[in-house]
Amino acid sequence: MTTANPSIKANKATALTTPVLCMTALFMGINIMLSSFGLPVPGGRLYLNDIIICTAAILLDNYWCAFAVGGIGAFLGDLFFYPTPMFVSLVTHGFQALVISYCANRMFGKPCFKGAVIGVLLGAVIMVVGYSLGRAFIYSTPHYAYIKLPYQILQAAVGAFFGVMLTYKAGLKETYERIIKK
Repeated sequence: MTTANPSIKANKATALTTPVLCMTALFMGINIMLSSFGLPVPGGRLYLNDIIICTAAILLDNYWCAFAVGGIGAFLGDLFFYPTPMFVSLVTHGFQALVISYCANRMFGKPCFKGAVIGVLLGAVIMVVGYSLGRAFIYSTPHYAYIKLPYQILQAAVGAFFGVMLTYKAGLKETYERIIKK
């Protein structure tokens, strides 16, 4: 039996099936919610949306779904609550999610823990560099980017660590695959 659209692969994880789209929407909603508030820290706020971006990007084998969760979800969260860096969030978190999804699901030919760890580490670097450059551009001063750099590094590290732990140690990978295979 052939499909009407030859671009849709037989792999259920990459195909845009209803469960994949629903999970993408769920992750995007959680990202928007976590973008709306941050934990107060000296000198600013620590946002936890990187946790869901990393988790979703590891689970979602479709790059555009990962981009939607990371980039568009963070963009909408900023648009609703703090619109100044929304385009920085779109590009930075979108690219971060694309890289994590590729590394976690395709780097070694199949989804694996090692690829996910490499992906979240690269994603953390992308997030820190992207936001540092974006803040320097938006606020017209590199000094503001330097002030926020420790918080960006902490946010990236927390997101990478908990994203991998939730996916592999808390059993989200198995639960996600069970939902997608139905």
